[in-house]
Amino acid sequence: MGGYSRDDFDVPVEDYDFSSVSDVRSLIDQMGRAGGFTASKLSRARDILRKAILQSNEEGNLNWLSFPACLCATGTRGFFVEALKRRAYNVVVTTCGTLDHDIARTFRDYFHGDFSLDDIALGREGLNRLGNVVIPNECYGEILERVLLPWLSEIEDERKAKDSINPWRGFGSVELCWAIGDRIDDESSLLHWVAKNRIPMVIPGLTDGSIGSQLFMHRQRSPDFMVDVLADEQVLSDLIWTANESHGLMIGGGISKHHVIWWNQFREDSGMDSAVSITTAPEYDGSLSGARLKEAISWGKIRPEADQIVVEGEASLILPLLGSDLFRND
Repeated sequence: MGGYSRDDFDVPVEDYDFSSVSDVRSLIDQMGRAGGFTASKLSRARDILRKAILQSNEEGNLNWLSFPACLCATGTRGFFVEALKRRAYNVVVTTCGTLDHDIARTFRDYFHGDFSLDDIALGREGLNRLGNVVIPNECYGEILERVLLPWLSEIEDERKAKDSINPWRGFGSVELCWAIGDRIDDESSLLHWVAKNRIPMVIPGLTDGSIGSQLFMHRQRSPDFMVDVLADEQVLSDLIWTANESHGLMIGGGISKHHVIWWNQFREDSGMDSAVSITTAPEYDGSLSGARLKEAISWGKIRPEADQIVVEGEASLILPLLGSDLFRND
């Protein structure tokens, strides 16, 4: 165990000077100098992410982005759209609901609600509550079925024309996301940019959502239809074994976060070179969502010397602040 000396602590705490705050970047800069427990973490996270984004276009560098679907039911989807439009991240891992919400919101609106609404009364009116967002049935399941089933038929015809013997060879969620995104001519769609920029987006839990149900329904009509989940693992294997550097922004936890850190343990010398985690979960229950990044060091998923920080807070508040700085046009 290492010791400390007084000389190790020579950076003074500074008060905010709001008269000199001109934009979000200058505010986050002051957060780094002012401290305030979580504020300094946000500043450090910004610095780590900025460096990773600048390096993401270098050949052989991976910049991972993982997040849960719920954020795409809110305007926070705009953070992910902007990030992928700019190619700030070149590999994405998320949950099935991200496809649900992205496609549904391309064709229909979601609406502001409240956490305290009467869910029994909402259900009687065909209204679904996601936190403080209200989603009418016609804006979710109904529109997804109407749009997806014809698309899946088209995709199947294309695959059979491409390979009449084994049309589903290599057809995992990456290929599925591109095929769907190719059919969305709307720049507000995350899938549109994933497809346009051919960014691998992996959905490990592809059946856990409305899109999974549409895939199953199509399978009833076309028994040969197949999505190969191991095809996605091959994509990730090819990426990780040839990566010069690996960095990541992981929002929340669960299967998306785990898939990122899991694959990074197979890198030569093991682990990610830098990582930022945003979470509201505590670590005392042993959940992956609450596990701090330093725990992943013991598994070889993050390198001991990696620049890493966990920002405790809710992502729909934190990501817009980060995006206002990271995605400036200057």
